This record gives sequence, structure tokens and C-alpha cells, in this order.
Amino acid sequence: MPAIVLLGAQWGDEGKGKVTDLLGERVDYVVRYSGGNNAGHTVITPDGQKYALHLMPSGALSPDAMIVIGNGVVVDPKVLLAEIDGLAERGVDVSRLRISGDAHLIMPHHRALDRVIERYLGSSRIGTTGRGIGPAYGDKVARIGIRLQDLLDPGILRKKLELALREKNQILFKVYNRKAIDLEATVEEYLEYAERLKPYIAETRAMLWDALDRGETVLLEGAQATMLDMDHGTYPFVTSSNPTAGGACVGAGIPPTAINKVIAVSKAYTTRVGAGPFPTELFDANGDHLRKIGAEYGTTTGRERRCGWFDAVVARYACRLNGVTDLVITKLDVLTGLPKVPICVGYEINGVRVDDMPMSQTDFHHAKPVFEELDGWWEDITKARTLDDLPENARRYIARVEELCNTRVSVVGVGPGREENVHLHPLLP
Repeated sequence: MPAIVLLGAQWGDEGKGKVTDLLGERVDYVVRYSGGNNAGHTVITPDGQKYALHLMPSGALSPDAMIVIGNGVVVDPKVLLAEIDGLAERGVDVSRLRISGDAHLIMPHHRALDRVIERYLGSSRIGTTGRGIGPAYGDKVARIGIRLQDLLDPGILRKKLELALREKNQILFKVYNRKAIDLEATVEEYLEYAERLKPYIAETRAMLWDALDRGETVLLEGAQATMLDMDHGTYPFVTSSNPTAGGACVGAGIPPTAINKVIAVSKAYTTRVGAGPFPTELFDANGDHLRKIGAEYGTTTGRERRCGWFDAVVARYACRLNGVTDLVITKLDVLTGLPKVPICVGYEINGVRVDDMPMSQTDFHHAKPVFEELDGWWEDITKARTLDDLPENARRYIARVEELCNTRVSVVGVGPGREENVHLHPLLP
């Protein structure tokens, strides 16, 4: 079988980890292709165990799938090793992990710069996690980045780090009055990481090409989501990589002709973490309800997520941009008990109704949602497994989402557990 892309259709936290876990036993490879440990996937196994994954692909919990961290990911080796150790302690087989030698490393100066720059921006801050993701990608683009393969050559590692610190230490010390990064201590620290990571480093592109040639299934797992894409999201309030479907090709080395299915995950409402425009954001009791019932707190940061009604303009944009073939709607159960459930079907900008994403950042900041209200439902839907099990008003809600996005809804999540889903169409044959 060819490759499948799984991505988020909103601002992240849509439940992609659950969907990856749902598919994990039926795919041969699960590949993480973008982002770093600024992302978080929560997976709950059938026996109720909860796993919070940050760098490891969600397929790590599948017993047989190979798990791959692609070249498009930036890796903090300390975080990755802690995650590997944590999974191993809980009986998860981590020997199946392979990491691209071309993946870039997050270094101490990246974390230091991320934190100090964010503080310096004050009220204009982006809302980063402070984990060095943006600065690491910045060095990658500037061609002064350090890659995992450099850990295997101490001379190259020292030379590249020395070159980088000539500039970074000047900025930290002279501009921000912060302590400079020690070259020798950093080299020693990262060479220790090298000893443990060496067995996992591989030429992952060729590995995936060979798998596709054998007819095996490769699942490409995105972190963050469409509206956080560097090029296509709500810039500058975005991540530093491309979590969209096009980014899967670049971040894993998969040719676009190999991809025949794109699965997008969206909550039945909308959330985002950090700063940036959010047309349907709620500041009332409804927003508090979504946050409380949906347990809307960041997997990685623990920050409260901003909550709002489902935005069909954003979802439709994501479906068109990514060529989505199947839409998965999660957390429908969170809407239970609301007398009315609004859906944003368009925006009003300067008195003019628009139905598509505005071109400019200014217009999007000033967009006022145009809502269509649907009747809610009171029945417990967590035991629903077929469409007929859902209350009529819940079925109407899903049908309207499908119509507005012009994309079929294949799965509806009705609870956090792996089995708590309504399947409308098979995601895999």
C-alpha cells in the first residue's frame, strides 16, 4: 500500500495521537515528519493507561510498526532519551525506533535564545514553548545547524558548535546579558547522547522507499496542525515547520506520488494554545464548559487552551489545502448537554460577508464569525459505535460539518478511549 498522511485541521491538539494509535496495528511504519518536543500526543490504551508522547511517533504503542523520526523533525536528545527510557520502563519496545541522520539537533543555545527572545518581545510574544524549536529551525535555514549524524563525528560536532557559538554567545551575553554557553561542556554532554542514540540513527529515506516498494503501509504523522504551518497558517503565530501534507514529503523524504490518502483530524469545536487570531474564541460560560469537559490543557505545556465553536472556514481551508480524503471529528461528546451548538459558517470583515480564509493577517484579526445554530442533544453518546446510535441532533451536526467542509467524515470520536469511536467509512481497506 502507498503512504498515508495524518495531520491536524485546526491549531493542533485535535487528537491525532488517538487516530495514529487507532491505525497503528494496521500499518507497517509510523513516521513523524515535522516539529520537535513542542508538540504532544496523548494516547489512552484499552486498559486505561495514558501516554503523553512528545518526540516519539504515536505508533510507538503499536506492537509491530517500525517508528521513524524523519529528517524534518528537530530533536532535543535529552528529551528523546528520557522519553525512550520512560516508555521502556512501562514495557514498550523502543528497539523499533529509527531516526534520520539528517534531523537537526536542538542545542543549549537554541533553548536559551528561545526563552530570552520571547521575554524580550513582551506583549508581542508569539507564545512559544521555550524549547528551542524556532531557533533550531532558524539555524537549519541559515545552514549553520547541527544534525544527528554530526554526533557520530566528534571533530565535526566540535567544529560546528564552535562556529555557532561565536555568534550565539555574543548575542546571549552582549545583547541579552545572559550567561554564554560553554563549548567544552556542551560537546561532552552531546557526545554522551551520541553513545546512546547511535543504534537508532539510520538512512530513513531509503528505508521508507524500500518499504513502499514492498507494498507496505507508511503512515506519516504530523505534529501541530494546518493553521500553525509556517507558510499557510496564521503567521507569525505559527510553528517553525510545515505540518501540512506537503511538509510530509519534505520532512520524511517520501515522493508525493506515493501518497494516496490524507486524513485530517478536527475537534467538534476549536482550540488553540498561545497567541494569535481566533475568530470563534469564547470568553463566557460556554468556553469554560468546553475547557472543563474537554480537559483542554496542553499535553506539552499544561497551559489552558483557548476554546471556541467549530470554525468551518478554517476546516474547509485545511481540507482544500491538504487534499483531505477523510475527516476525523474528535470529542463530539464534549458538546453533549448544550441546548444550542453554533458553527461558524463564514466571517464578516469590515461589514462584508466572506466564506473563505481572508488573504491578509489584518483581515483575519478583524474577522467576526457568522454563526449558524444547531440544536444540541442531551443523551450520553460515549457508548455509540454506529451512526444510528447517535441522537438525531448529533447526526445533523456531523452532516452539516461534512457539508460545509465538502469532505466526508469517516470517524467520529465520542470519548477519549481507543474504542470510543463511531466509524462511518473505513480509514484503511
